[in-house]
Amino acid sequence: SSKIRNMEIQCADGVAVLEDCIGFSLTKTISKVEEKLKKGVLPDCQDDDIIPRVGNEMGTEAQIRLLKAKLRVTQEDLANVVFECRKKDDENQNLETRLKDTEEENTRLQRTISLQQSQTEKYKMLSQEANKKTEGLQQEVTALEKVLQ
Repeated sequence: SSKIRNMEIQCADGVAVLEDCIGFSLTKTISKVEEKLKKGVLPDCQDDDIIPRVGNEMGTEAQIRLLKAKLRVTQEDLANVVFECRKKDDENQNLETRLKDTEEENTRLQRTISLQQSQTEKYKMLSQEANKKTEGLQQEVTALEKVLQ
């Protein structure tokens, strides 16, 4: 995703060109293909579906226009994919931030629960001690009442 972030969309002759920082030039590549087509040298893969069979009967200029149109569509698709990747990357960043915040909140709540449990245990022990004292005092009161009678 960091590689996608470093890519920039530029314009060349009204066509969106995705340029990578490595030095790849789509304009140069198109020029080379156009030169080969003008010389009558067709691309290596004649069986692919870039130019349909009917395209072989087209003139060079028509083939170039067809290829440029397909290139434009492919570039738009690529730009959309790059946009979606950036959007997903941003969404992932937001979700990671939310996850981190949730984990911190969870840790804080766990500490609070642990503290409250230890306080509960402390108060249970104090309550048991108070109950024992109460029982002892009750027995003392009972014994003193018998002495008084």
